[in-house]
Amino acid sequence: MDRVCSACGAAVPWRASICGRCGEAMPKLQPPPAPEPARPAWIKKLGPLGAVVAGAIKFKTAILLILTKSAQLKMLLSMLVSFGLYWTIYGWKFAAGFVIGIYIHEMGHVWMLKQYGLRAGLPMFVPGFGAFVSMYDSPANVGQDARIGLAGPLWGAGAAIAFALMPSVYPSGIWMALAQVTAFINLFNLTPVWTLDGGRAFRALDLRQRLIWMGLAAVLLYGTRQWLFAVLLIGAAYRVFWKKDHAPEADGGALTEFCALLAVFAALLMFTRP
Repeated sequence: MDRVCSACGAAVPWRASICGRCGEAMPKLQPPPAPEPARPAWIKKLGPLGAVVAGAIKFKTAILLILTKSAQLKMLLSMLVSFGLYWTIYGWKFAAGFVIGIYIHEMGHVWMLKQYGLRAGLPMFVPGFGAFVSMYDSPANVGQDARIGLAGPLWGAGAAIAFALMPSVYPSGIWMALAQVTAFINLFNLTPVWTLDGGRAFRALDLRQRLIWMGLAAVLLYGTRQWLFAVLLIGAAYRVFWKKDHAPEADGGALTEFCALLAVFAALLMFTRP
């Protein structure tokens, strides 16, 4: 493309420094502005999560500086990343409720830890895997550990019940979906194995109490036809008949709370069933 000489109006080749007709000096060429680097295709495909990731990459220095100074902001960032992932999959409304439900569950643990004077971090979210709370002190005994473990599902039950009651205030089908998934996740956490909440609570029960617990889980399996109770029973059978790590003394409070939570989640899953 040619340029136009301002003195004589003649066409001048784009890269020429003077006009060939009148000898007028042509203004120097200015290099075009460098284009902004395009976002990688994988970021674009992630939708809302991609926007969060792209922002984190762009402002990584500021984010790292902030994260070294504030536990609250660490939690918030991990929550936002999880929210972005669930938004991509389920939509923002469900994602918001889902993340809130997880947060309430984890804060149940934090609250109970504080009741025992034990130090703990704030919830940290792991996108796609839920969240966790770091403990800096150990419980004094299995009874304390059981109540710390059960506090998460206890608060989670409150969140699920709140979701189930919301349609009476703000009618929407999303509330029942949130109530069901919150109840399901908290019930899964009561599986009495490993470091799950149920595994910590099961450690406080003696052999007779464990058999009572298994009897209730079997009744709820039969009554609800919810296969997750079969998973809980398999985990309990492993602890009772293989590992044999029952407590030497009974803990009536732990058994009562544990069994009550099983019943509440069974009722919630029945009530919210499509």
